[in-house]
Amino acid sequence: SRFMNAMKENEIATCIRKAIGGYLTDLDGEKPGHLYSMVINSVEKPLIEIAIQHTNGNQTQAAELLGINRNTLRQKMKQYQIK
Repeated sequence: SRFMNAMKENEIATCIRKAIGGYLTDLDGEKPGHLYSMVINSVEKPLIEIAIQHTNGNQTQAAELLGINRNTLRQKMKQYQIK
């Protein structure tokens, strides 16, 4: 249902807020670098791995599930060294 999707998104957003907040607090005055790419990479790799697992390794179905092009999926799998 639409309500459940909104709830799940909030759950993910809450986890990310908490994790990044903690990360920034732990820096203790040190300058963080590349926060955007660090967060995107942290989310993207497990997201792709879960999609591949969920589709039993079917890249076409995984790409559809993620809403991305199959070539983009393959590039990202290579980038993250996902078999």
